[in-house]
Amino acid sequence: MRRRIVLAALLAVVTAGASLLWVHTASAEPAPNGFQYCVNGNSTDPDRDGWGWENSASCVVRGGAADGAASGGGTGTGGFPFCASAASDPDGDGWGWENGRSCQVRPGSGGSTGGGGSTGGGTAACPSGATCGSYTVSGLGARKNAIRAAGGDALDVAVAMLETEKMDTNYVYGDNKRDDASNFGVFKQNWFMLRNACSRFRGQTTAQWNNGAALNSNLSADVQCLNASQSFYGIDRWFAGHRNGQTGVNNPNTSDIARYKTAIYWMRDRLNSNSANLSNDTRFWVNVPAI
Repeated sequence: MRRRIVLAALLAVVTAGASLLWVHTASAEPAPNGFQYCVNGNSTDPDRDGWGWENSASCVVRGGAADGAASGGGTGTGGFPFCASAASDPDGDGWGWENGRSCQVRPGSGGSTGGGGSTGGGTAACPSGATCGSYTVSGLGARKNAIRAAGGDALDVAVAMLETEKMDTNYVYGDNKRDDASNFGVFKQNWFMLRNACSRFRGQTTAQWNNGAALNSNLSADVQCLNASQSFYGIDRWFAGHRNGQTGVNNPNTSDIARYKTAIYWMRDRLNSNSANLSNDTRFWVNVPAI
């Protein structure tokens, strides 16, 4: 009799375990926006925006802000719900705030939500599979103005905005890299491109990479080197090199580089969609993984 009880208990444990395994697998079904639901729910979504990160990919938190099944109003770019009213988007950037979360203004309702191009005011779409949005950073408008006063344009502002929250150089020296891979200035320009394209550093060697630190305290030189590099390589190859250094320059047509370029264009077009965005404290962002 005791043996039968033990066997029955073991069978119950195995059955429960199988049930748990089944639930775990079922939670990986796709959300209405095409992304997989997060297996671990909110534990992978520290900022509670409805998006998590599991198995090196974005996932949707069931019932969260990005779950179209819970929004009732459909989803826009990146799976965010559409806004009930365009009035929730006072700065005209195509994004509003309703019911305690971000929402996207429907196309044709007065906001700028993005289309399919990469030029002009507010036309570039959020990269496929990425999440895009905006929030306020105190004092960011002054940094935007400083970059533009130094000769930068909206594209340059977008590059800096993607790199750091405050568009400054308050990050680990060299971006925690060295030699040709080291990065400097508000744009995090890599030493390989700086020593090849910028007259200030042209002809220097890989071993002289610490000289790039001069850009950390000279915004004018930083902008000049960025624009010189864009001219030297051409904008498409510049994007590739800025994203992935010498490897990118030599192989510029990867999907990762294409996503990075689309992310920058999306941010640039949000800046251009409303002149106020070029000098206010709004930060636009795209979840581009660091490399």
